Amino acid sequence: MAKIQLDKKIVEYAVYGGAVLGGGGGGWIEDGLQIGRLALDIGQPELLTVDELSDEDLVVTASLVGAPAAKDKFVKPIHYSRALDLLSQKIGKPFKGIITNENGAGTTVNGWFQSAVTGIPVIDIPCNGRAHPTGSMGSMNLSEQEDYVSHQAAVGGKGSNYLEFSVSGSLDKASTLIRKASIEAGGLLAVARNPITVAYAKAHGAAGAIQQAIQVGEALLSHVGEAAIDAVVGTLGGRVVTEGTVTDFSLETTGGFDVGTVTINDSYELTFWNEYMTIEKNGERFGTFPDLIMTLDARTAEPIVSAAIQKGQQIAVIAVPKEKLILSSTMRNEKLLKPVEDIINRSILEYNI
Repeated sequence: MAKIQLDKKIVEYAVYGGAVLGGGGGGWIEDGLQIGRLALDIGQPELLTVDELSDEDLVVTASLVGAPAAKDKFVKPIHYSRALDLLSQKIGKPFKGIITNENGAGTTVNGWFQSAVTGIPVIDIPCNGRAHPTGSMGSMNLSEQEDYVSHQAAVGGKGSNYLEFSVSGSLDKASTLIRKASIEAGGLLAVARNPITVAYAKAHGAAGAIQQAIQVGEALLSHVGEAAIDAVVGTLGGRVVTEGTVTDFSLETTGGFDVGTVTINDSYELTFWNEYMTIEKNGERFGTFPDLIMTLDARTAEPIVSAAIQKGQQIAVIAVPKEKLILSSTMRNEKLLKPVEDIINRSILEYNI
């Protein structure tokens, strides 16, 4: 199928399925629904498979950067469009497609509003088929291209916190500046970044990952309660690791990230760096990033991001092996995975070698 017809039902499937594939990050369900529905209200966004474009065509990534739990965050749909305008002016070349940086409740529909406004289609080849914490993880291993110049534009905030700017430089430097700017803007920025050829995207991206999100969302929303959770893990080839009460929860927003732990029934512990990184019990590991680890309300099956966890909640924790996901080449890059260990103080690489 070359073209996926977008409608309000597909928006719901994409957002809820994206929420599951967000693995604790990837934005908020309410925001994703708002942006997706608005895109349909103002235009006819198109979702195409990557085979519809030529290898030399340029695609650009639409993303959100910041901490979902930041109290003063402020990003509206027009900010996404403005960021794309800024980057287009800077590059001076036409974009033939828009891709999202990752799957998530808010991020799966990244680019849909811009597509409705500009007529540039969204291409189903996200930078990553699951959500991830760092900009480099969502940059298709451009960090390994020594001569690559990263061009990025960012918009967000309100009042005295409002920012809009563009930056060019090495991928790491440009991404770090965007992350720091998100703090100054109140916690979150809409970003357009890193134009690349379709050929490069095919080699490093996650082709078909939006369709996977839609399939997961349909499985979730076609059932109720425990049956919905079973449908999700059945669709993804995962399992329910545990179900119980959140007995402890800690979260600190630092450096533009949400970092913390979740304890269930005083035994299972999850760590997160925006997204869930590990789940273990008494030293036994049940899932390690980039495996998908996700929390859902045990009664309603509503996906719950890490920033929304509260003590006393009844939750189910699912885990899906990375081999079952559609992932970017960055998820095999030890250089990009190593910083996770320093943030959560847990081993990551030994479970990914």
